[in-house]
Amino acid sequence: MAYESVTVDIADHVARVTLIGPGKGNAMGPAFWAELPQVFGALDADPDVRAIVLTGSGKNFSYGLDLAAMGATMPGLDAGAKDRLGFHQKLTTMQGAINAVADCRTPTIASVHGWCIGGGVDLISAVDIRYASADAKFSVREVKLAIVADVGSLARLPLILSDGHLRELALTGKDIDAARAEKINLVNDVYPDAEAALAAAHATAAEIAANPPLTVHGVKDVLDQQRIGRVSESLRYVAAWNSAFLPSKDLGEAVTAMFQKRPPQFTGE
Repeated sequence: MAYESVTVDIADHVARVTLIGPGKGNAMGPAFWAELPQVFGALDADPDVRAIVLTGSGKNFSYGLDLAAMGATMPGLDAGAKDRLGFHQKLTTMQGAINAVADCRTPTIASVHGWCIGGGVDLISAVDIRYASADAKFSVREVKLAIVADVGSLARLPLILSDGHLRELALTGKDIDAARAEKINLVNDVYPDAEAALAAAHATAAEIAANPPLTVHGVKDVLDQQRIGRVSESLRYVAAWNSAFLPSKDLGEAVTAMFQKRPPQFTGE
């Protein structure tokens, strides 16, 4: 089946899912959020697929949320209960798309190169294993856009990073390089370039695929038990929080400043 936001290739029991946009830098627009659960649902149901590698096309993994394409889904300052409820439903659908990756019984490995921003970090937080190329750069960028990250980073990164490192990333919105990402445990290993990182991801996927698939599913299921309740409760809470408090003058200023390529002037309104 052909998709608009990804390509899927399967060989030797390993599937490779490649982000292709259509937004700039593989940004995540409507097609991505609609197709991601379809893709991972189909792969998880395919008995020939025993491991999945996730990567990005071009020079970057993903710029994250496609604000130009998705901005209309955000409620305005004067949004009433109906509009906020609609946004809440849209947000939980987007959370469900990332959940489809985390809930996949088939082990998933991300190979990250170039930029991995915002929604890109949400996405890789849902996989089992993360590798990066030396040029990879990561950012939990949402705070700089007056947004509380709401589709997975703040729910899953506490299970991956230490509290102090996570708070530094989430509260500053700073960029970190691959060496720093490895140091704080965001990625397992760093490789010289994108090709080497992808080759390493495929090598690990092949090792996993050589093991008995039912046992592999069982190992992942047992490991995931400690996470399920914590993640679902965090996602529920942030969906309610952003449905109530996301609309703000600061949000409008952040988006306007980004498109005008100038520093934002936040007022706390």
